[in-house]
Amino acid sequence: MPKSTTTRQNPPRARARAAQAESTTESRAESKALRENTLNQARRELILDAARSAFFELGLDGASLREIAKRAGYTPGAIYSYFANLEEIYGALLGESLQRLNGVVDAAGADAAGPVELLRAKATAFYVFYRDNPKELDLGFYLFDGVKPRGLTPALNQQLNERLMAALRPVEQQLMVLGLDADEAVAETTAAFAHIVGVLVLNNTGRIRLFRQNPDLLFERYMDSLVRRLPE
Repeated sequence: MPKSTTTRQNPPRARARAAQAESTTESRAESKALRENTLNQARRELILDAARSAFFELGLDGASLREIAKRAGYTPGAIYSYFANLEEIYGALLGESLQRLNGVVDAAGADAAGPVELLRAKATAFYVFYRDNPKELDLGFYLFDGVKPRGLTPALNQQLNERLMAALRPVEQQLMVLGLDADEAVAETTAAFAHIVGVLVLNNTGRIRLFRQNPDLLFERYMDSLVRRLPE
């Protein structure tokens, strides 16, 4: 009886080829997902850039979704694929702003000679960030309509407040290093924040000219008085 000429495939080799094919398919799927994610991120950043320019020029009330979509080159409906509403866009912008602020404060004082110098460096970094970026300070104040907070969800509001507090915490920590207890450190940090914001609001609105004062000198005088109030 003649032998069959049919060649049987080696089972281990077949499994290896199947595994290789499956791996190739997974790799292609991952590459596709990566490309889509990169494209979505680019579109999201484009929307945020358009929103930032609209907020800075028109304010929160004037920067409608339609206006943002127009600047981004999208239809208003397309924006809903990335953000649920105008407040969510605002929250994303403010979150990025506070993240940049934290980076500046964290990096400040690397060459400080001691705790007093480090305190000054941290507080000054906070002040200079908003002095040199007045629109960033304006962005923070868009959150309020009179005395009523607008539109952000409690969770997002808490997240943004925590980022702001994180930027102030290095000042609070240095005050405790310099001898204040926790309650006193919080009170002095609050006062420093209030002073910075107050001086910059006067400066940004031009009202500081009524008093013929320089905002930088006022800040330096405040820091001098704060240091003098610290324990020996």
